[in-house]
Amino acid sequence: MVIVHHLNNSRSQRVIWLLEELGVPYEVKRYERDAKTMLAPAELRAVHPLGKSPVITDEGKTIAETGAIVEYLIETYGNDRLIPPHGTPERLRYTYWMHYAEGSAMPLLVMKLIFGAIPKSPQLPFFIKPVARMITQGVVKSYLDPQIKTHIAFWDAELGAAPYFAGNELTGADIMMSFPLQAAATRSTLTPKLATYLTSLESRPAYQKALDAGGPFELMG
Repeated sequence: MVIVHHLNNSRSQRVIWLLEELGVPYEVKRYERDAKTMLAPAELRAVHPLGKSPVITDEGKTIAETGAIVEYLIETYGNDRLIPPHGTPERLRYTYWMHYAEGSAMPLLVMKLIFGAIPKSPQLPFFIKPVARMITQGVVKSYLDPQIKTHIAFWDAELGAAPYFAGNELTGADIMMSFPLQAAATRSTLTPKLATYLTSLESRPAYQKALDAGGPFELMG
């Protein structure tokens, strides 16, 4: 049985959702973030040396990284579901968005989260905070916000020709892209089309079952 080592409010929520879409039996082992640092607990290192989530174990194998997990589960249990056929334009789009989600979209959104948190850090001396705030806000306004706005416009345009990122049916690419969309929604403004698309994903029965299995899900803003 697949065991999902699930960290609250994390990328591992997508893994549970995928398992529900595939109808694969699984077990969730929950881990809670440190309330102060928001980091994963040390016991996750017993599962994977980096101590990060998501990570799954299945038949003696340990697989980490969301994209690798999604590819493994679809290839192992998908029976040609949630992935376009080889040699089609949809398959090429699928491959692109599978890698784009964590390779291009999430780094910008994580940087914005970190730069927003630095001036609020209790470890930062109070007399340094105004300087830190000025520097971080400058980076956010001059670089991160314009970049994120460009990416959001790109997502909107790419969804214009089809209801999903890789064509007319839900695929693993949409599951991968759900997290950047959710993160962007907390740190920026989605277009009406993207907001409707995200709502449609979150309204799927499998997504709702995943929330029940994984617990409350809320991204840090």
